[in-house]
Amino acid sequence: MSANSSSPAMAAVTAQIAVGPSGVAYRTFGRAGARPLVLFQRFRGTMDDWDPDLLDRLAAERQVTIFDSLGIGRSEGQTPDSIAGMAQAAGDVIDALGIANADILGWSLGGTVAQQLCLDRPWLVRRAIVAGSSPGGVADAPKAPDKVWQVATKPVNDDEDFLYLFFHDTETSKAAGHAHLGRLKRRGGPASPPVGPEAIRAQLGAIGAWAMGNGSALPRLGEIPHPIFVANGQFDRMIPAYNSFVMGQRLPNAKLSLYPDSGHAFLFQHAAEFARDALAFLGD
Repeated sequence: MSANSSSPAMAAVTAQIAVGPSGVAYRTFGRAGARPLVLFQRFRGTMDDWDPDLLDRLAAERQVTIFDSLGIGRSEGQTPDSIAGMAQAAGDVIDALGIANADILGWSLGGTVAQQLCLDRPWLVRRAIVAGSSPGGVADAPKAPDKVWQVATKPVNDDEDFLYLFFHDTETSKAAGHAHLGRLKRRGGPASPPVGPEAIRAQLGAIGAWAMGNGSALPRLGEIPHPIFVANGQFDRMIPAYNSFVMGQRLPNAKLSLYPDSGHAFLFQHAAEFARDALAFLGD
């Protein structure tokens, strides 16, 4: 028995499915026969960047699927340069996997994709969780410090960069950040290929347009009928929590929660509480 066999997320085997002409890498694990929960990842994130502690907690009650989108990590193809294109790719993955009426969880960039998918292909989604994200174009929202994007776009990030971007400046939050990074490093097998420059440029272009309100979800939030759980860390410096407050106000069927003493990676710092809240929201 391997050291990771007690963790469904760490023991999960990477498979590949055809999405159009491209092979998309994914992993499915968790409670067999339970309603599927599909996760959408952040900027520059791959399947290996999901915290196994959170994944295992979700997988205790759900069949969880994570995947690398087009041109990311182990997946083939070209990374879309718009949120609409990313949502198209995510919906195509759900279709290819034969999942009907999925529950979805999108973190950061993945949260914008989740919103867009609810708008563009509402029949694919039953309930959605939008974590640490923005509807785009919120003119009066606090801006991320310049240092955020200077650090986020470095060719290679070290542990201190990750702590700055994803955790709060307290000893408790930093300790949680070190624990999170330690869990990521315990995964066996070859690491995912780093996200390449072309894919990073495409993602940055999509994020920039969305943030400016070009094709963003903000003016259309009232059209999203799905139950949406909007969540963030109280001290998120990457995407300030005010954006979540705006979503909570404008979505017609939203639940809003902020998690204390935490930043962008609140869902890893507060994995037990967030998983409990997420599973309660999603229901059966």
